[in-house]
Amino acid sequence: MNKKLITLSALAVFATGVASSQAKYDMDNIQLEKLGRGVVAIRENPEKVAISWRYLSSDPMSESFNIYRNGKKINSSPIKKATFFVDKYTGTDSAVYTVEAIQAKNKTSYTLPADAPCGYVNIPLNRPALGVDPFGKEYYYTANDASMGDVDGDGEYEIILKWDPTNSHDNAHDGFTGPTYLDCYKLNGKQLWRIDLGENIRSGAHYTQFLVYDFDGDGKAEIICKTADGTQDGEGRVIGDRRADHRTIKGRIMSGKEYLTVFNGETGRAMATTDYQPPRGNVSDWGDGYANRSDRFLACVAYLDGKRPSAVMCRGYYTRSVLAAYDWDGKDLKVRWIFDSNKPGNEKYSGQGNHNLRVADVDGDGCDEIIYGQMTVDNDGTGLYSTGMYHGDAIHLLSDVNNEKYYVWCCHENRKDGSSLRDAATGEVIFQFPSNKDIGRCMAAD
Repeated sequence: MNKKLITLSALAVFATGVASSQAKYDMDNIQLEKLGRGVVAIRENPEKVAISWRYLSSDPMSESFNIYRNGKKINSSPIKKATFFVDKYTGTDSAVYTVEAIQAKNKTSYTLPADAPCGYVNIPLNRPALGVDPFGKEYYYTANDASMGDVDGDGEYEIILKWDPTNSHDNAHDGFTGPTYLDCYKLNGKQLWRIDLGENIRSGAHYTQFLVYDFDGDGKAEIICKTADGTQDGEGRVIGDRRADHRTIKGRIMSGKEYLTVFNGETGRAMATTDYQPPRGNVSDWGDGYANRSDRFLACVAYLDGKRPSAVMCRGYYTRSVLAAYDWDGKDLKVRWIFDSNKPGNEKYSGQGNHNLRVADVDGDGCDEIIYGQMTVDNDGTGLYSTGMYHGDAIHLLSDVNNEKYYVWCCHENRKDGSSLRDAATGEVIFQFPSNKDIGRCMAAD
């Protein structure tokens, strides 16, 4: 095998989290997470404990494992081609499970608590306090989206959790919302910090897309997200003007400064803040006059140069769509490129976005592309192609190990195109099921 340039199998999943049958990454030079074995033991039922662990890219293909409970080996023969084992353990005391990689000659342990619940790891959360809106109505907080990253460099993931207030709103609806919070927890429930995005970031499904990744390669993940006047970092420092209140009488935010901030993953401290790209500008340029379509955001991590991860922040998809790629080197947050469907020559890319996106090296050049609904943006920030089928709600990326190609399976709202499968590299439609209905959901699976 050529170690310098390898083709990943359809089952190989690495830093981008995307399975690839076509992507060709230079594995000697690509910046990857430095993760540990990730051993976790969960009580499946009163008689069984399930142990799982991580296969590392540094492991030999023929690596095998031994499992120990409190120092005693419990597998009869080395475990091969698997990273999962079930132990018949009826004891009620805590137990230390150790996974030994036989060839790599390393061991990693996890302690199953005596009071461990069946089916999950219990992680205590610190729910934010009750709030009161400008009209005196109370709201409380529920745990919402979460992402993971190794923020302290110990090789194990922490959880970054978004708290949404019960008065959060979809962009289509008026109304005041409480602020959005981001918390960081270790798996034992220890809270490392809390970021308060403030009253000038509206709460709802489309507003806060936060990225958690080691962007600068120092072994510790950062958090990158949109901020505004009054955002408070994990150390209590305020970004912008703490007194500014940009909310309208209907609770919408249609003016005021917008920022992009890189937060230290271990402390929550704001390390760099810059003007948010793409900016709001004239609200009506995005398709309406009440900040519904202008405040539809997406974001992703992509290896645009095939070596280091970039943060891609996106705005709009019903009409105008803009994607801005940023690089963080530990000191400076710089724009790599901006793709704008309003730019002359990009007219065919207008209105092609989805509520979601996918990242993959669709053309096999060793760099990631952004599949943005019915269009795809090349790694250099230029348009690769547009299908012209316009906005849809759902897309799915799949690969065929037999021909080493990516495909995109999607559905359409235009009451014409129905559902379609296309070549992810060229946009060529492989097959299609037209429909005179709005096809809202679709999926692809093995």
